[in-house]
Amino acid sequence: MSTAMNFSSKSFKPRAPDKGSFPLDHFGECKDFKETFMKCLRDNNFNNSICRLQSKEYLECRMNHQLMAKEPLEKLGFKDLMDPTPNQADEEAKP
Repeated sequence: MSTAMNFSSKSFKPRAPDKGSFPLDHFGECKDFKETFMKCLRDNNFNNSICRLQSKEYLECRMNHQLMAKEPLEKLGFKDLMDPTPNQADEEAKP
């Protein structure tokens, strides 16, 4: 009886994730932001909509320390938490 493996068939070719890697924070550079976010979640019965500001700050920390790819915060769903640019603020102030 032979238990031959078919090495001629298609081989598995791993590929990187679409958005890049999300490495662990081995040095704890964003630990305080993570803990603040997690405390907010626990205090609010894990209602993440209440903790969006803490989530934004945590993701900004990760991006600033190259622990994730830099993305515009608007693409991550934080457009409403962004400070308006000077041009936008002038337009909103006009009657």
